[in-house]
Amino acid sequence: MLILHITNHVQEIGNGIVNVAVDLACLQAKNGHQVAIASAGGGYEPLLARYGVRHFHLDQSRQPLNLMRAIWNFRQIIQKFQPDIVHAHMMTGVVLAGILKGSYGYNLVSTVHNEFQRSAVLMGLADRVIAVSHAVADSMVRRGIPSYKLRVVSNGTLGSPRHRPFTDYQPIPLKSPAITVVAGMYYRKGIAELITAFSKIAKDFPEAHLYLVGNGPNRSNFEAMAQNLPFSNRIHFEGFQPEPQRYMLATDIFVLPSHCESFGLVLTEAREAGCAIIASDVDGIPETLDQGQAGLLVPPKNSDALAEALAQLLSDPIQLYKWKRRAQQNLERFSATKVSEETLAVYRELVSSQWSVVSGQLPLVQSPKSKVHSP
Repeated sequence: MLILHITNHVQEIGNGIVNVAVDLACLQAKNGHQVAIASAGGGYEPLLARYGVRHFHLDQSRQPLNLMRAIWNFRQIIQKFQPDIVHAHMMTGVVLAGILKGSYGYNLVSTVHNEFQRSAVLMGLADRVIAVSHAVADSMVRRGIPSYKLRVVSNGTLGSPRHRPFTDYQPIPLKSPAITVVAGMYYRKGIAELITAFSKIAKDFPEAHLYLVGNGPNRSNFEAMAQNLPFSNRIHFEGFQPEPQRYMLATDIFVLPSHCESFGLVLTEAREAGCAIIASDVDGIPETLDQGQAGLLVPPKNSDALAEALAQLLSDPIQLYKWKRRAQQNLERFSATKVSEETLAVYRELVSSQWSVVSGQLPLVQSPKSKVHSP
């Protein structure tokens, strides 16, 4: 197949959507398909080139004049590459691809990574809509996307072409017990609640340190919040790290206290690193943690519950060890290769249906009343 992915950029800045798209493109090319990415470019371009993935420059910034140019440029890309599948990972991309789909006859696939965004419903313009968790699929059905369009392909980055094997990483020296979050510095990631929870347990556990790995627009607010606490010298803002695995390997407790989270991709990497995990019981996170078998689930936006879970693990080394071991079990389903294979199955379904129509056979399609399923 000729497969064209559309993302806003391919920058190496810890953006989960971009990371998934790059993984798919590299692994699909490795599997023998002709693959390209259209984006504004970025640091992953050399990696894509090593895997034989073509890159077309496409600026999708949302100024009216630029969007008109983007439609023209995207038409040029389609005429040159002639894809069987266009896979849009962000909202602007699916709109661009939807505008030209009727003229060029490709099949359009979208992936809903952030279903909490109002504009996520636009992903329903595609012929098939991939949800990264069953929770996302259920949400999109409630928002009006027909269930026959939806396919669930759980995220996973283990064995990613972007990463070295985990065994090749050297843990960074952290003060132990180390509590770590790797996330964008946004309020919706629950960073404020985590800082508050740490302040509640810091006196009882004087050796514990909190490490916040990531950047974002609210970082300065969180830094100001931490500076006003009596334990501010034990709260460390580490910024964006291109190899967060080094932090995870030195971490005792990994925390993801998000208010909303379609899947929680970083949790799969924390599991592989052998961290005990505490995360919000919201959206796709329970699926990522095997419904609480691989990590403690706490209510979102609740610093008291978060502090209680931290104290529970910090006060009992045996229980802490137990949760570290549990995190590393049942990880096969989070491999990047498995995500690529299941995504290719969605593509093949569309291509074979199109072939059936052209050849005069009846296409195999689901009834609109059928349940959402995995490929």
